[in-house]
This record gives sequence, structure tokens and C-alpha cells, in this order.
Amino acid sequence: MIISRTRSGILSMVSAIVLALLVAPSAQALDIKIATIAPEGTAWMKQMRDGSKEIKERTEGRVNFKFFGGGVMGNDKKVMRKIRIGQLHGGMFTPTSVADVYPNMQLFGMPLVFRSMGEVEYVRERMDSVLMAGLEEAGLVSFGFSDGGFARVLSNTPITSVESLKGRKVWVPEGDLITYNTMSALGLSPVTLSVTDVMTGLQTGLVDIVASSPVGAVVMQWHTKVKYMTDFPLAYLMGYMVVDKKYFDKLSDADQQVVREVFGKVYAEFDRQNKLDDSAAFKALVDSGIEIVRPDEQQIENWRALVGASNLEMADRGVISRELLDKMLGYIDEYRQSQAGAN
Repeated sequence: MIISRTRSGILSMVSAIVLALLVAPSAQALDIKIATIAPEGTAWMKQMRDGSKEIKERTEGRVNFKFFGGGVMGNDKKVMRKIRIGQLHGGMFTPTSVADVYPNMQLFGMPLVFRSMGEVEYVRERMDSVLMAGLEEAGLVSFGFSDGGFARVLSNTPITSVESLKGRKVWVPEGDLITYNTMSALGLSPVTLSVTDVMTGLQTGLVDIVASSPVGAVVMQWHTKVKYMTDFPLAYLMGYMVVDKKYFDKLSDADQQVVREVFGKVYAEFDRQNKLDDSAAFKALVDSGIEIVRPDEQQIENWRALVGASNLEMADRGVISRELLDKMLGYIDEYRQSQAGAN
């Protein structure tokens, strides 16, 4: 009888151990909460959720991404604060959104640096990995950058010269010290607002001018509040997703690799598709009645001279790495020389 009870106890203990081993993976499952201002129902949100589904399947439920779209978690500043306290674990951002954590993310978006997408692609091939490594060292894991096209000036009066900018109230994203100083150098009056407040700013006259890619202007409906678009590349835009590295490191190495692979593919597709969407959005702006204006080349060169000096000053003040800025400008010169030689 004693032997029987002992055998029964051993069997129960073994069963409990086996059961614990079987349920361990689900017990270790992590929900990774990501916020974005991207509207629900867009292709961006669908592709991110499709990627999340693949990750969940390939990690057997251990990794589950939850996306909060449409800005329901607040503007970028609020999202970053929620990431710091662990209420969220990541977000989809523009470069200036993480300037406090990793200032060099603003590098590609410095105003009037690039003149063509060829230059952008040449630089990105050589420097995307540098910025991604810098982000990770600063505590944020990214999976790639998606092209946002060139920001152009959108306004209610035609902007064709330095003089036509004087005193105009221009929107500057929160935390974007570089653009703030650039706009001041051009004689504009910068008004700092979160992305979610720009429409209200246009409606109330708080701002006269916004700089946006055609896609951004259409998605955020800003184009309904302006009449003109100045057609020259003001600044290069891009987007990306980051996850708090402390939280990401809770995943096993194998699961981290799955996440990097899947979202790496998603962002490569974003990068490809966004270039096509930008061209379509430009046409949509023209079709909507937006009048396209272009300054003469001398005016553009005047702007570049003013802004170039401001960019270097920002770097010398430590707002951004002078070493990385010089490297980027060097690559741009390489590209221009190669194109000149080819012609």
C-alpha cells in the first residue's frame, strides 16, 4: 500500500514537471506594444499586422506585436514617455522623434542637403547601417528605414524667393532643433507643434506654411488647407519603427532573429512602395487644384548657402555629429562627381 502510494506520488510529480515544460513557452510569451500615428485601415497598418502574425506563428506564440494606430496613444513625445515607463514598448517614428535619445537620426533630414533621390540612395546604401547601429547603442532596436520622399513647401501664398518667406509662420516638429534654426535663418517664424496638431494650426492660422511630402500631405489631409506647393526638395523624410532594447533583449536570440528578418522585409517593401506612392500623391495634389510653383535656380542657391551654413553650425555645436555630417556630404560629392563624369 505504501509502495503504491509512493509510486502514485512519483507519477503525479513527473506529470506536473512534464506539464510545466509543455506550458512554459506560452508562459514566457511577450506582448510588444507599438504606437503609431498611421491611420487604421491603411496599407502600412495591414502590412505591420501581417508581419506580426508571421512572427507569432514562427515563434510559436512567444512573440506577439500589438499595434495602436491613429495616434490613440498621443503624439511622439507622449509615446516616447510611455516607452520609458514601460507602458509601451516601441513606436513608429520620424527621425526628429528620437532626437533626445539619438540626435544623429536627424542626419539624412538636414534641410537642403540632398538634391535628388539618386543622392539619397547612394548615401543610404553606405550609411543606413551606421544609423541603425547608433540607434541600438542608444537603446532602441530598429529593423530598417522606409522612404518618405522629399518634403516640399505647402502654403497659401506662392513661395518663390527668400523675400516671400519673411515673417511667415512655419510649422516645425516638436524637438526638431535643426529645422527650427534653419527656418529662423531663412527669415521665417517657426511654430513648434506635434504632427497631430498641424491641421488645427492650418485651420486657425497659427501656421501659414508646412513642409511635407506629397504622401504625408494627402494622408494627413493638410493639402485641403493650402493652395500652393513649391516644387524643390527641401528635406528628405523617412520613417522607422523602434523597440526598447531592454524589452527586446527579453526575447531569445532565435526569436530576435525572426523579428529582425520579418520586419526587415516589411520595411524593405515600405521603402520600395513609398517611392511609388509619393509620385502618385504628387499627381493627386495637382489634380486637387494645388498650384505648383518653382523658384529660379539663383533663389534656390541662395537658400542652400544660408541653410548650409546653419547645418554646419548645428554640427559644430554638437546638435549632430560633425564627423557623420562630413561623411554624408563626402558621399554626396562622390555621387555628383560620378554623375558629372558619366555625362
